[in-house]
Amino acid sequence: MMTLQDLATRARSLVRGGHRALLGIAGGPGAGKTTLAESLVDLLRQTPPDGRSPEWAAHVPMDGFHLADVELDRLGRRDRKGAPDTFDAAGYAALLRRLREDEDDVIYAPAFERDLEQPIAGSIPISRDTRLIVTEGNYLLLDQGDWAQVRPQLDEVWYCDLGPDERVRRLVSRHEQFGKDHDAAVSWVMRIDQPNADLIAGTRPHADLVIPESVLLSIGDRKTAG
Repeated sequence: MMTLQDLATRARSLVRGGHRALLGIAGGPGAGKTTLAESLVDLLRQTPPDGRSPEWAAHVPMDGFHLADVELDRLGRRDRKGAPDTFDAAGYAALLRRLREDEDDVIYAPAFERDLEQPIAGSIPISRDTRLIVTEGNYLLLDQGDWAQVRPQLDEVWYCDLGPDERVRRLVSRHEQFGKDHDAAVSWVMRIDQPNADLIAGTRPHADLVIPESVLLSIGDRKTAG
């Protein structure tokens, strides 16, 4: 069975000759992308290559490129936040391109604050010592509009293939955690998240590696236990 250590070994192999590598992790909402990315980076930082600091690996989420609520209100899209056109896809692709070019002493990436449900600019510093960047998000393999600029910047993209029952359960729980009552959470998942998940599922065949549910569940259990 595939393990987190196996995935870490594969991720480490992407960095050859000291060049900077970018690894993408895609999948539907609630599929475990962030948990995998954080667990992978945590493990890689425990054993940096010779002469490197633990910051040789870093996590840069796509969610930092959510459009702010004020802009979603202006565009009339806030009621379907999370759809492909509620992100700055071109800005995300431009950041990945800049990271790949590896010409700056430090590059600042935005994060996404779950409590505020808003992007926060300049939150994640990427130094010259960072050789592996793990980025995760729903639409890394989407070939529509500005999203088509993303995949060429990534050395590999892995797809989190969590089953629909567990994924929906996690999404409902997440929405409840951040303030929705149960009925509102279920409504949002079925009206907004599920159509996005269906779109993302169509990109699965383009992944370099498909990570099965058993592995994602074991990583989630490991993260909880830690």
